[in-house]
Amino acid sequence: MSRVLVIGCGGVASVAIHKCCQVSEVFTELCIASRTKSKCDQLAAGLAPKTAAKLTTAQVDADDVRQVIGLIRSYQPDLVMNIALPYQDLTIMDACLACGVNYMDTANYEPEDTDDPAWRAVYEKRCKEAGFSAYFDYSWQWAYRKKFEEAGLTALLGCGFDPGVTQAYCAHAKKHEFDTIETIDILDCNGGDHGYPFATNFNPEVNLREVSAPGSYWEDGHWVEISPMSIKREYDFDQVGHKDMYLLHHEEIESLALNIPEARRIRFFMTFGQSYLDHMRCLENVGMLSTSPVDFEGRQIVPIKFLKALLPDPASLGPRTKGKTNIGCIFTGKKAGQDKTYYIYNVCDHQECYREVGSQAISYTTGVPAMCGALMLLTGKWNKPGVYTVEEFDPDPFLEALDQHGLPRSESRTPVLVD
Repeated sequence: MSRVLVIGCGGVASVAIHKCCQVSEVFTELCIASRTKSKCDQLAAGLAPKTAAKLTTAQVDADDVRQVIGLIRSYQPDLVMNIALPYQDLTIMDACLACGVNYMDTANYEPEDTDDPAWRAVYEKRCKEAGFSAYFDYSWQWAYRKKFEEAGLTALLGCGFDPGVTQAYCAHAKKHEFDTIETIDILDCNGGDHGYPFATNFNPEVNLREVSAPGSYWEDGHWVEISPMSIKREYDFDQVGHKDMYLLHHEEIESLALNIPEARRIRFFMTFGQSYLDHMRCLENVGMLSTSPVDFEGRQIVPIKFLKALLPDPASLGPRTKGKTNIGCIFTGKKAGQDKTYYIYNVCDHQECYREVGSQAISYTTGVPAMCGALMLLTGKWNKPGVYTVEEFDPDPFLEALDQHGLPRSESRTPVLVD
């Protein structure tokens, strides 16, 4: 039925590809492409005996738009699933426009080189005008709206869990639970333990830059920015227990503030253990989280890239991670003139994920929504030209697909609120 090009072969991409192979009646042909073709070959060889999907592999440097265009023209897919790094979003979007093919990703654009003068000028202007200083934002990809509309193509942005499923939860709440949403709190809890003194559950560069940046939240029509990790709350998560969580800036707040404009406050919290925070602060204090090159014995190295090479590969954490994740959204608002609260969330078990697809739950909770988003595009359930985030589409078929394919929702209408 469909031919799909997947760019990326890390932990999240591996999960997405596993799940695509389970729905081979839709994903009839898959090409797995990355900079290291041997990784693609190994994954394809392991999956080929278990699926009816036709699997092929390719080598591509996703930073090079000409290479991506060449691969797309050679393979002629119906959809490109970008599950590489957010640094490469714009390159792959350009290639999709040049080749007339739909596009999707799991995280919004951020630059690899934050010292680039041209990017820096745009960034500093945005900081002043918008009021938040995170390196990642939607403006670069939203600038492609008219191009995708005129080409009759769809670009689906941020279809992981958060962003992604959390936005579908918001669309579901708006459609089915509330007349007016007043507040949204997105809570991301990882109750898993991998046994290492320090490791990140997804790409260390992206993870550590996100966590060490100033936090921010949306309130009364504007951004409120705070010092990193300066707002802490404790929450009792279903099937996980009491955890400390901290307010972070997160990309879905930006789109939700536009698409649910009546919400007076939108916040994002993520749980962290004290050991993680101690290690991260130490590394930050000695400069290891820097993205600016430094001279070392006559060579230029980027400290955070060197740190990434030292840390455990997130894809290797699956067999040793135990525990569960709990990610969801708590809402307050009104229905039929009455005050109402509502909590929708998913609980995912690290070991169950590993038994199914050889991955820990962090990759699983991002890879499954990527497959389900692709399913929506390929079956025509989400099909309108332009550039969109998940909450701009009908949440019902997407949430039904998540229920079916490994990320079922849970609900509470009497949740404890976050103060």
